[in-house]
Amino acid sequence: MLPLAVFTSPGPIVFQLGPLALRWYGLLIAAAVLIGLALATRLGRERQIAAPFISDLLPVVVGSEGMLAVTTEVTVKLVPKPQLARCIMASFDDIRKAGDAVAAVIAAGIIPAGLEMMDKPMTAAVEDFVHAGYDLNAEAILLCESDGTPEEVEEEIGRMSDVLRGCGATAIAVSKDEAERLRFWSGRKNAFPASGRISPDYMCMDSTIPRKRLADILLAIAEMEKKYQLRCANVFHAGDGNLHPLILFDANDPDQLHRCELFGAEILETSVAMGGTVTGEHGVGVEKLNSMCVQFSAEENAQMFALKKAFDPMGLLNPGKVIPTLNRCAEYGKMLVRGGQISHPDLPRF
Repeated sequence: MLPLAVFTSPGPIVFQLGPLALRWYGLLIAAAVLIGLALATRLGRERQIAAPFISDLLPVVVGSEGMLAVTTEVTVKLVPKPQLARCIMASFDDIRKAGDAVAAVIAAGIIPAGLEMMDKPMTAAVEDFVHAGYDLNAEAILLCESDGTPEEVEEEIGRMSDVLRGCGATAIAVSKDEAERLRFWSGRKNAFPASGRISPDYMCMDSTIPRKRLADILLAIAEMEKKYQLRCANVFHAGDGNLHPLILFDANDPDQLHRCELFGAEILETSVAMGGTVTGEHGVGVEKLNSMCVQFSAEENAQMFALKKAFDPMGLLNPGKVIPTLNRCAEYGKMLVRGGQISHPDLPRF
């Protein structure tokens, strides 16, 4: 076995290459660079992105969901525990005010250690479960955390409080000690088990939108609840614009399961329409393949297939996941097929 070190800014990632992999090593690097330059040129023309697509292999490998390599060794950096952490719990009487507050905090140049949002149904579910002291009259609650030295925390908590008040917060509470900070967070950290107490099953979605569209997606989800006749409780990694709508349903009812799947797909595709993506942290796998047809064009999918082939020419690593085939996208109704023929019929299907 021959070790290959990919040097990246945080540190090297080491792969163990066997004899078979070594035969493809030259192809891997050459193809990856060529594909990266071609895609960077295309994206640069269309989206004014100047940086090369593959200037650093680390995000490519990490974001591949195990489709490009098997990582055998990772070097990490330990970050010291901060001296102090304090949390703000802010209540809002309007979803849009809460969403705007998230964008305003970031626009003020503040990068909180944590910035989470829960809507009223989720707040009610978790309060009944853990009794965190949440405002049950609020339409949304924000949890904003600061950590660092005592002086840094005091200054940042003051700035965030001012921004939140300016955005219409109806109540603001700042944790006085570590026990109260943990209590504030206990509801957010128990959102999933709390949802399991009020519904036989739930489906957790994972899309991402621009922070300024948080209120828009929540209002859209509220309309979807009426359309599909299913409840949905919402919790967000608001600072990243990463949504976790939890659609509540009963899997023993085939009709509810079907409506839940349609509901989830509409959330993902609405997120894309609002300038977001179908996933923020939970990946694509096979569940979101149809929605990938909405986010990416046939040409973009072809580029991803080519990169996959460069790294894994035999198709051994997680085949059939993440990248939708052109056939699938055509069947999903998102791609034009003329005369029953698809473009690039010789393109390998994984």
